[in-house]
Amino acid sequence: MTGGPAGAYERMLAVAVAALHEREPERLWPLVAAALPEVCGGEALIYKLGEWTDRSGSMGLSPGAAAHFGRIDDEAMAVLRRGYPFADHYARAGAVRRPGTAHRMAGKGWARSRTAGTISRLMDADHVLAIPLPGTATPVIGCLVYRAGADFTEDQVRAAEELQPLLAGVEQQRQLLERWRAMAAPAEAAEVPGDSRLTPRQVTVLLLLADALTASAIAHRLGISVRTVHKHVESLYRKLGTRDRVSTVLRAQEIGLLPRRAGR
Repeated sequence: MTGGPAGAYERMLAVAVAALHEREPERLWPLVAAALPEVCGGEALIYKLGEWTDRSGSMGLSPGAAAHFGRIDDEAMAVLRRGYPFADHYARAGAVRRPGTAHRMAGKGWARSRTAGTISRLMDADHVLAIPLPGTATPVIGCLVYRAGADFTEDQVRAAEELQPLLAGVEQQRQLLERWRAMAAPAEAAEVPGDSRLTPRQVTVLLLLADALTASAIAHRLGISVRTVHKHVESLYRKLGTRDRVSTVLRAQEIGLLPRRAGR
């Protein structure tokens, strides 16, 4: 892999930063999915978020995977959804959610499995690397990266592990933007005092301020430093014309950036 694990991290960091500046939550993961396979030494990627069974739940695809899915049937889709061997592995009590390959987890049984036969037929792939999102409970939330030929190397698995916090940050941002969209329609830019509209990152900090989280708790939730949180809060004060957290939340409710609390 060009540049090694450090180079992979730097390339993916640039993609993650671009995703975190995206206002539309449905666009965040497609940005990541387009870049992540190559960074990890793969050729195609499927990602899944939220509840998922062998018969329901949506999958997101990288361009390399999407090119093959026009010919997939229901039986093949069910095989992929079962997530062999990763679902069983990560579902075990106390299982560490580190990236791993199907061959290393299933041994010789991997090549003889229905899943291996299905991905070979669909995507001309032989191996799969799972990158679960840390801090999740459902067994297969995260990404599956596919490649042909030899299994993923130790360096590539290590690079995937280094990228896990970035992927978790993108997912946290997506969830907060979805929540913001569901809570209230954004105010028009003209209604917001200051030099510009709120950035997507400032919106997520505002949501967590409304939840009465401390700067330290916000930093932990978003995977950023406390200093960065304070910078976002200062920008919120400037843009909303406020001086403290309470007045900032009230002003955001007044102009429609946040819904009013019941009883107000």
